[in-house]
Amino acid sequence: MTLKIGYLLPTREQIMQGRPEVAPMLTLAEKAEALGFDSIWVGDSLLARPRHEPLSLLAGVAGRVGRVELGTAVLLPAMRNPVLLAHQVATLDQISEGRFILGVGIAGDVPNIRAEFRAAGVPFEKRIGRMMEGLRLCKALWSGEPVDWDGRWHVEQGVLGPTPYRAGGPPIWGGGSVEASLKRAGRFCDGWFPTGPDAAGWQKQWSEVQGYAEEAGRAKEDVTGAVYLTVSIDDDAAAADTRINDYLSQYYGVPAEVIRKRQACYAGPEAEFGEWLKGYADAGASHLMLRLVGDHDTLLDAVARVRATIG
Repeated sequence: MTLKIGYLLPTREQIMQGRPEVAPMLTLAEKAEALGFDSIWVGDSLLARPRHEPLSLLAGVAGRVGRVELGTAVLLPAMRNPVLLAHQVATLDQISEGRFILGVGIAGDVPNIRAEFRAAGVPFEKRIGRMMEGLRLCKALWSGEPVDWDGRWHVEQGVLGPTPYRAGGPPIWGGGSVEASLKRAGRFCDGWFPTGPDAAGWQKQWSEVQGYAEEAGRAKEDVTGAVYLTVSIDDDAAAADTRINDYLSQYYGVPAEVIRKRQACYAGPEAEFGEWLKGYADAGASHLMLRLVGDHDTLLDAVARVRATIG
């Protein structure tokens, strides 16, 4: 199994720094592809953590890079009308010629995210059922056949055009590390995409995801094991650690130690980074998505050098 390495574009960081221009991010995407990265990712938020709208941005990225996969890390489907979402995703999958991965999540229960859901007119407490029904409706529409739907949304003989480039639509990867998230990933999703924990903890939870897949009559191979990792590479490990802590506290508005309890982070020298990544590969992860903290040009080069040593 070939290990894939992905790169998260700094959409949130650009907004925090007052630099919303898209051109530099498209250049970073082109560099990542040229360096051999396998995928480009974009996060999602409306008001809680302002950033560029992911599906629109990924359409622009798709026009600039022709090989790598493109994905959302992760999209919040509950805040979107699923008929419109199905149309947007189908169009993006056509633009990218089948390279899109729909990473989805439910968002954490914190005040600014609750406020974001209120602003979108979506009941926060109903977000899981809304997401799951919405994704089922998307899949029905992606068939290209007439759809009748009588649930949270009402569709009468609705036919979507275009349908996605890939028959049946893009793969759906589910985020989250709590038990309910593991069950959803194993029973419903095409991939599992948490933000941690460490490699040993990831392997344990991955085994649970695979077990839930088998319970649902699926093969273990039906689900991709992936992970979202935050990385700061510096020969001065203390400086790298401080950089990640400052970054996380600014990004999330809470103390860094709160976030680091549930998100896997690497802060240290390039020489040790490969072994840290290899721990996830050895645990069964086949796709590692990296959120880089620091100068992205320099870090992309460093990751490419390390990647060459681990395959």
